[in-house]
Amino acid sequence: MEFFVTTGSEQPAWDAVVVDAINGSRPAMDALWQEHRRWVAAVLLAHKSPEDQLEDLLQDVAMTIVGKINTVRETHHVRAWLRTVAVNVARASARTKRARPRLAPLAVEPPGPDHTGPAGVVVDDEARRLMDLAGRLPVAYREPLMLRAIYGMRGRHIAEILDLSEATVETRISRARRMLRDLARDDEPDDYAPVAIAGLE
Repeated sequence: MEFFVTTGSEQPAWDAVVVDAINGSRPAMDALWQEHRRWVAAVLLAHKSPEDQLEDLLQDVAMTIVGKINTVRETHHVRAWLRTVAVNVARASARTKRARPRLAPLAVEPPGPDHTGPAGVVVDDEARRLMDLAGRLPVAYREPLMLRAIYGMRGRHIAEILDLSEATVETRISRARRMLRDLARDDEPDDYAPVAIAGLE
């Protein structure tokens, strides 16, 4: 379910939630986080260093929402702002490798023991292998691919978040898939039988 898609009468109601969050309402901040945290996780996966844990980075984004959501000036800028926060958190963590607090001020759902990923899909060994290979792609291609493959986000919504044209987004995803297939082919043993993963085939 793509929670961020709102149309018609739903849009004013969601705008009101965003306004309340900007004005300091904790329930509204919680609602904002629950609405967007899964695709934010995909952005973090695209930008984080291999040493960083996704749960830690999600906690940092959650704390930034509480501390700085009041800097958002327009409700329609909130998704772009969240993406910027996620990218900055991932980059800062890669630079500093600092110790992070273990408790987040907003709820974070880490992957569970059944290897469920940030989009609620089961991440098996093949999926993890492909995600590791995706980490070797240039970030300009890796990020839209992650948003499509991990969260199932549509091109127009990826374009809005990344401030690109929809055509550019689709071109980058197509090229990323080709590069990923090439990497997977070069990386696999002779007797390896690849398994397709949704969004990457």
